Amino acid sequence: MVSKTDDIPASVPSCSPVDLPREGETANGKDTIETALKDPCACGHRGDTAVMNGDAGHDQAEEADSKQDGTADADPAEDANEQEVIVIQDTGFTVKIQAPGTEPFDLQVSPQEMVQEIHQVLMDREDTCHRTCFSLQLDGNVLDNFAELKSIEGLQEGSLLKVVEEPYTVREARIHVRHIRDLLKSLDPSDAYNGVDCNSLSFLSVFTDGDLGDTGNRKKKGNELEQIDCTPPEHILPGSKERPLVPLQPQNKDWKPMQCLKVLTMSGWNPPPGNRKMHGDLMYLYIVTVEDRHISITASTRGFYLNQSTTYVFNPKPANPSFLSHSLVELLSQISAAFKKNFTALQKKRVQRHPFERIATPFQVYSWTAPQIDHAMDCVRAEDAYTSRLGYEEHIPGQTRDWNEELQTTRELSRKNLPERLLRERAIFKVQSDFAAAATRGAMAVIDGNVMAINPGEETRMQMFIWNNIFFSLGFDVRDHYRELGGDAAAHAAPTNDLNGVRAYSAVDVEGLYTLGTVVVDYRGYRVTAQSIIPGILEREQEQSVIYGSIDFGKTVVSHPKYLELLEKTSRPLKVQHHAVLNEKDTAVELCSSVECKGIIGNDGRHYILDLLRTFPPDLNYLPVEGEELAPESQKLGFPRQHRHRLACLRQELIEAFVEHRYLLFMKMAALQLMQQKANKDKTAALLDTSPADAESESKPQALDASEKVPDGTPTSPTSSESTLTPDDLEATTVSENSAPENQEAPAELKSEVPTANTNGTHEPSAAERQNGGCDSLLEGKEADENIPELAQAKELAESLAAEDGSGIDPKSREVVLNACKAVGSISNTSFDIRFNPDIFSPGVRFPEDSTEDIQKQKQLLKDAAAFLVSCQVPSFVKDCLDHSSLPMDGATMTEGLHQRGINMRYLGAVLEFVDNMPAKAQLEHIYRIGISELITRCAKHIFKTYLQGVELSALSAAVSHFLNCLLSSYPDAMAHLPADELVSRRKNRKRRNRVPGGGDNTAWASLTPGELWKNITSEAQSYYHFNLQCESVDQAVEKYGLQKITLLREISIKTGIQILIKEYNFDSRHKPAFTEEDILNIFPVVKHVNPKASDAFHFFQSGQAKVQQGFLKEGCELINEALNLFNNVYGAMHVEICACLRLLARLNYIMGDHPEALSNQQKAVLMSERVLGIEHPNTIQEYMHLALYCFANGQLSTALKLLYRARYLMLVVCGEDHPEMALLDSNIGLVLHGVMEYDLSLRFLENALTINSKYHGPRSLKVALSHHLVARVYESKAEFRSALQHEKEGYTIYKNQVGEAHEKTKESSEYLKYLTQQAVALQRTMNEIYKNGSNASIMPLKFTAPSMASVLEQLNIINGIIFIPLSQKDLENLKAEVQRRQLMQDSGKIEEPQGGQLELDDKLPVDD
Repeated sequence: MVSKTDDIPASVPSCSPVDLPREGETANGKDTIETALKDPCACGHRGDTAVMNGDAGHDQAEEADSKQDGTADADPAEDANEQEVIVIQDTGFTVKIQAPGTEPFDLQVSPQEMVQEIHQVLMDREDTCHRTCFSLQLDGNVLDNFAELKSIEGLQEGSLLKVVEEPYTVREARIHVRHIRDLLKSLDPSDAYNGVDCNSLSFLSVFTDGDLGDTGNRKKKGNELEQIDCTPPEHILPGSKERPLVPLQPQNKDWKPMQCLKVLTMSGWNPPPGNRKMHGDLMYLYIVTVEDRHISITASTRGFYLNQSTTYVFNPKPANPSFLSHSLVELLSQISAAFKKNFTALQKKRVQRHPFERIATPFQVYSWTAPQIDHAMDCVRAEDAYTSRLGYEEHIPGQTRDWNEELQTTRELSRKNLPERLLRERAIFKVQSDFAAAATRGAMAVIDGNVMAINPGEETRMQMFIWNNIFFSLGFDVRDHYRELGGDAAAHAAPTNDLNGVRAYSAVDVEGLYTLGTVVVDYRGYRVTAQSIIPGILEREQEQSVIYGSIDFGKTVVSHPKYLELLEKTSRPLKVQHHAVLNEKDTAVELCSSVECKGIIGNDGRHYILDLLRTFPPDLNYLPVEGEELAPESQKLGFPRQHRHRLACLRQELIEAFVEHRYLLFMKMAALQLMQQKANKDKTAALLDTSPADAESESKPQALDASEKVPDGTPTSPTSSESTLTPDDLEATTVSENSAPENQEAPAELKSEVPTANTNGTHEPSAAERQNGGCDSLLEGKEADENIPELAQAKELAESLAAEDGSGIDPKSREVVLNACKAVGSISNTSFDIRFNPDIFSPGVRFPEDSTEDIQKQKQLLKDAAAFLVSCQVPSFVKDCLDHSSLPMDGATMTEGLHQRGINMRYLGAVLEFVDNMPAKAQLEHIYRIGISELITRCAKHIFKTYLQGVELSALSAAVSHFLNCLLSSYPDAMAHLPADELVSRRKNRKRRNRVPGGGDNTAWASLTPGELWKNITSEAQSYYHFNLQCESVDQAVEKYGLQKITLLREISIKTGIQILIKEYNFDSRHKPAFTEEDILNIFPVVKHVNPKASDAFHFFQSGQAKVQQGFLKEGCELINEALNLFNNVYGAMHVEICACLRLLARLNYIMGDHPEALSNQQKAVLMSERVLGIEHPNTIQEYMHLALYCFANGQLSTALKLLYRARYLMLVVCGEDHPEMALLDSNIGLVLHGVMEYDLSLRFLENALTINSKYHGPRSLKVALSHHLVARVYESKAEFRSALQHEKEGYTIYKNQVGEAHEKTKESSEYLKYLTQQAVALQRTMNEIYKNGSNASIMPLKFTAPSMASVLEQLNIINGIIFIPLSQKDLENLKAEVQRRQLMQDSGKIEEPQGGQLELDDKLPVDD
């Protein structure tokens, strides 16, 4: 299951505009050098750095701790950062380690490490892995485990550390047994299938046979061609209709377990009786060896030895011989030859695996398919289950963690400099991921009925639970709390809204303001909210505790000066307006949040805020209010619509985009007025010939209220980055999960209203894009073309307004700003500042009389924002899909794309309707299809939720398989199998009261039929998404919308947490249902949590990208390596953001010609993507494609093909063959096959790519021309010159029409046509010769050329968007001069030698479509 952590990035004040190549220009619509981020500029502009709200959020950063003000463009700060980094990475040194029974070996360590980390290394090494209970000694002194190496006297290069065995304690003995069990299970994937301990699957090694990197080069290059079997399995070939499921998890031969022991378990004689305890017995183990010898072992303080106990007789005396050994492995190796042999082999294999295959992920990833696994005996697992590891974490018996204290203390850590910030962020991240894991375990225990309620007398829905210091509540409307707002539907939506609020406030990170640890878990149809507990809150009544906000939705409201002061700091970044509401006594109460937001001071004296469900303003499109008219754009589309609950809010990303859009408008208004003033002045000047003085005063820097500064550089930042930057990673989740939404946002509206105002002077093609719906623009772009200089002037004016105190301003300029402020709805009259009042339209909230005008303004602003969503953001999303800068492949990536533009998923129906009415509908077929399947599976999920609540535990697998049959199987009368009779009847006799939520003898679920389920799905689609689905059965849906059942199965399983048996399902049989209850293996939780960010690493990452954009590859590479170190510092080794970092690094290595390094980095990226996102996540598919390219470049052709076939298989399962990205994949496969002279196969793939490209890019696109050329080359190799000529002519025509005769591409094509014609003529001559003279003809040898690897690689680079430009000496000189000029501009004065010829990324021909 994908753990949903759409998250908010760390705050990133002001970003430098980075110009990326426009998307259309890359032949590969996807991975331009996006590789970077979803939004490669600095997707940092999140709320807190409001890129245009007055102060760019700098105030917040400063108050918070003057966090890094320097990001990409603030050089001084950046240099400081770099120096700090150098401090962190003191150079490492080598020490010698001497362990008993082994040769001394060298170990590279760094001064920052703790002694404990050396312990970890030794416990992982092949020759010392069986030791756990030892100390390290230097010259006879024991080293403290928690000391940093640099603090140890006398420890230096070459010091000898001795490993000394220590006596065991019960705790150490337990740890030892656990560790041995982990070593024995190290190759066993069952933990990954069962979703425990942050294990997850990875299959890359199956396809590379471990031959990546240096080992790959051992094969003799010459005869590699002959050895390759290139034929893919049938189901991978273009046009194949079968979609098997089994290949999703290929058999990994390493997983065939090598049995070392039959049984290792705690003995029934535990714990030792008192007199044996006094002999040093700690615990007893029972073991059965492979040779079937049953033995009893004592763990004592001195180590492990055989005793004389049997299963039924207790005799703790040592056996003879007792084989006393300090380590259990040494003991077992003496007793069992098979153990010794297999254990050694197992450890060899374990150590050979890539570390990324074994490291734990930060959050649990669940797999929706699994094979049937044998359930083996496992003492540790059994012990964990019984002592129900509920209260205690890793071997700290009796101690539970005080989560609240841990979460808040980490926030309080100092953050003055880089090392401190790293430490703080690392601590926050660690505690968050531990908390998420504990909360998930607890939520499952609650629903499974393992936890006693704190109010056991109440009915089950109303119960609350406490477990492991975490408070759990169920997502039902208890005590009619939400009656006004939509009952249970509101109670179900509130936790996720609250979580979004928690994310927002923790991202702003104001010192002194605390939020609760919050995790929302959906499990078995129930929604559970897990929260950390405010100290002291359980002892008092809520009424007494709340000193800010309201506990009854605004009837009684209180406020508190300290809270106002703290919340005031979040007001600007979160765009929340300070406002007053009336309480029950009709007195005005000041608030700076919504009324529901409650402030409680805990017994620890900290100021907590909770119930943040209305942090963001309401979405009026889904909130019909009596007597309020929405904007015409909304009404035209049928809004407002009735929604299930009244808690529908706008997303933070939308608020950002809207404000950014208004800022542009503000600038344009001011520019326009300045222009008019200038025109008037010119007229008057002409008449009166005035002295120049007035004119001076007019343009002289104006100023206003300094506190309301308009950020410098802001205007460029949003626009320039947006217009150029949306490219790709939109879809590939990369650094910053949900990164900075608004940065993606502006394109449509920029284009529709500000055709040219891309403040950095780039002129956007306006006419074409302007059809996408009138935005509520005040000036529809009539003055578009004249206002560039004025815009600059307006920007200057706005900046200078912020600079002085407002006294020396001439009234005219003040008026300019005032008018512009009024026009865009700014809350201040002197500077641009838009904020929202979240309480508008809240039922029961009343406002003071004197604020009526303000409230009207706020209502208008909300209507504008709602209109902006439907008239700008939706068209902008669709447009990005149309020009392939956003390429969703499945439901999750589509959801993410919509969320980044601030579009909630309840708009899915509206988005689909918009796509359906587009003239270019055919080119959006993939989007429509993914949207429909997302809509169907979401409706099914809603129904499944309530369906499951009525199922008792013993019938769970039967109920789930029945539901899947009704949803996906063509079998018309799916019957449910009720659990066996004897179980049911026994239950009926003893009417015991069932305590599991919603329990009871409920078999209503069994009566569901496929017809009824599909009827429910269509009515759900109508009522929730306002979309008219026209299908009464799964087969109609598949037929009408071109869906695949396997894709639907994947989507519904991931959304609901179902895990199914991996086998071939026959969905289309009309004689028997597809699923039986044996096919349902498990049901997992779906977890949403906060995802803390590594802010400094993020800034380095961005600066690195900026450098790469400017062509300084080497410097960019260094910065990105630096970012990688910092990410590792904060997140540990596994994380999506590290994955993005590795991918970009690999790409840079490749471009700079270091192929082996590219291969190694990309291999890590693939492994990490598989482990962290899932084995068939769209990002993983892309990582596989990049890896294949680097493999090919390294001469590992068969591996490259295997990887491409794997990627194609995954893509077929995830979205089917009809997807623009498939064209790129097939071009890659076709090219590699061409290279290994498999011409016929190659043609199948290339012709498929040509078809898909023509469909999605239009027949006249440059992509299609390239496709024609690739096909022509294969025909040439086959000596079928007529077909080759035909294709090349097509390509030539496209080039000629699109880029003109003079363009090099057109010339190349024309040359190639001439060459083909000559070849064709030569061939014809030869044939005529043969006809004429029969067998004795003198035949000219024809040139049949197998393509050279270099030429294939060149084409591969082109289609994947990588271009190397060969440079002449003269070019090099010019380039050097240019680089110097750029460097001077950057004031850094370093001169960059171009890297073997300046390289441009993705500089693909002019724009396609």
